[in-house]
Amino acid sequence: MAMPATTTFFYRTYDEALSLLTEARNYVAGLYIHEAGSFSATLRMAQCCETMRLTARLTHVMAWLLAQRAVYAGEITLEESVSEKFCLGGRSICLEESHYLDCIDDKSLGTLLDRSLRLYIRISRLDMMVKDRVAKALGTGSLSTGADFLE
Repeated sequence: MAMPATTTFFYRTYDEALSLLTEARNYVAGLYIHEAGSFSATLRMAQCCETMRLTARLTHVMAWLLAQRAVYAGEITLEESVSEKFCLGGRSICLEESHYLDCIDDKSLGTLLDRSLRLYIRISRLDMMVKDRVAKALGTGSLSTGADFLE
């Protein structure tokens, strides 16, 4: 039996986020081993700020995706997934443009930041769609499970 299109989309998004998380981890590990010592203190601070922004984006995205996976598995309800505990967080930091990229001049970090921002924006839109769906469902009745959302 073929997977529904939205389920396939979800797993592709999950795989993309996990792959980007792995790339970011490899970048940070390589940075601190090979390059960090050659930068000035100001440049190291700027690089730390941007790698933390990268980490924050990916952490929030993965947490949201795992919550949606829990909805699909029936472990939590769709209503629970839009609570503050499970909804996409970190908007003030994660949606902010990087301030230090011009002075860092690191194409690898720039690419990771750009990709993570685009992914975060996509997930933010999905988060709003889920919230809208729950709000509509609660206005017309109770939605007991969210498994149908991904099917």
